[in-house]
Amino acid sequence: MDDQERDIFDDIGGLVSEERDLRNRSTEDMGLTEDERSRLRTVEVRLDQCWDLLRRRRALSEFGEDPSRAKVRPADEVEGYWG
Repeated sequence: MDDQERDIFDDIGGLVSEERDLRNRSTEDMGLTEDERSRLRTVEVRLDQCWDLLRRRRALSEFGEDPSRAKVRPADEVEGYWG
């Protein structure tokens, strides 16, 4: 694992922690504020982008290409996979 992959994993770890915190708060009596719901959606999208980037970097590396060629794709592209 190179430094860029470590950075991606660090980002994923922070985002997962924040997502977990927001989801835990969403089950409490008061629920989430509109800002918190918006932040949760942002975190979910960012996580999808990170995992996508990591998969593409690994695929490039596996086939002998430069993994740094992989860039973060726009949210609408990453989120459109299942749409």
